Amino acid sequence: MPPLRAYLDHNATTPLRAEARAAMGAVWDLPGNASSIHAEGRAAHAMIEAARAELAAFVNAPAGNVIFTSGGTEALNLALTPHLEAGGAAAPFDLLLAGGGEHAAVLAGHRFPAAAFEAVGLTPAGALDLDALDAALARHRGRRPMLALQAANNETGVIQPVAAAAERVHAAGGFLVCDAVQAAGKIPCDMQAWGADALIVSAHKFGGPQGAGGLCFASPASHIRQALIRGGGQEHGLRAGTENVAGIAGMAAALRAAAAGLDQEAAKLAAWRDRLEADISRIAPGAVFFGAGVARLPNTSCFALPGVEAQVLLMFLDVEGVAVSSGSACSSGKVKRSHVLAAMGIEQNLAGGAIRVSMGWNSRAEDCVLFGRALERAVHRIGTRKVKSAGQAAA
Repeated sequence: MPPLRAYLDHNATTPLRAEARAAMGAVWDLPGNASSIHAEGRAAHAMIEAARAELAAFVNAPAGNVIFTSGGTEALNLALTPHLEAGGAAAPFDLLLAGGGEHAAVLAGHRFPAAAFEAVGLTPAGALDLDALDAALARHRGRRPMLALQAANNETGVIQPVAAAAERVHAAGGFLVCDAVQAAGKIPCDMQAWGADALIVSAHKFGGPQGAGGLCFASPASHIRQALIRGGGQEHGLRAGTENVAGIAGMAAALRAAAAGLDQEAAKLAAWRDRLEADISRIAPGAVFFGAGVARLPNTSCFALPGVEAQVLLMFLDVEGVAVSSGSACSSGKVKRSHVLAAMGIEQNLAGGAIRVSMGWNSRAEDCVLFGRALERAVHRIGTRKVKSAGQAAA
């Protein structure tokens, strides 16, 4: 029997839900191409449209405004373009503002020229600095701004002030693209209540398959003039290529399962997170928690032990049977300083030790117990090594 492990890296990828697996299996047994007009093709098409309605209902958008993509990165690359028509205006957007803690898919994946891009700072707690946003909008008065803002940060879990930011951006005649990749399936995501003009989700963050995601528009008047992938005209001409019917069906099934138990799951995970953080503080009284003073996702804790590098602690925990991460999982397996913590003004030596613990739908109370035991052993071993190293240096 393999040793028991605790998987606490759900913000990187959440394990596939049984509901998603079953929905995908049903599609794999069907031969139809959704673009074909025969019975098999119509069946595939019907599955896609049912999933479209499911996603639209979850984010509170019209079903006809949902575009399926391969995930969050592609959706953001598609949406963050000057060539987007919105509100009846055909003039291109000439300014992209983005929160300083946005995902790399925003910071590097947009289609604006470098001179038209500006990052907006974060508060020390990790939320978008609304005063800095006001200043940026005032500085660029007369331009047509687009703001890219996460619903919740993937590293700290800090929930962002989307509604307040949208109000400011709309007053300046702008457009808000909300990256809800980490939020979907963890908290309610009502794009109308938030004032978001576009919203992005990715299936593998809430128990769906990797390789499926969606871009949702609040208004049918929003239209992208230049698609990234051109071909047969699928997805309203914005995402050509044969649709990933199995992935789309799996995403819808996972989202349905996540939505059904959203409040209960959130309460349970928040209680476990709070106990886990209390355990960390007992084991390492000097531990620093990032974003703990503001609203966070219920499943996420980001902390550092002063003087301990993240890579060292990650390796110790992995050997002890616990999978966590040092932040975003989109850096080719590299452990490097977090740009999110840098934007929060966290000192480099402390930020270099940041560890993210994230739970999900199949997490267990014993996972937190295993983490606590593993951390205690890791801290003891790392401390012993430091003492030995200091003694050798003195000799």
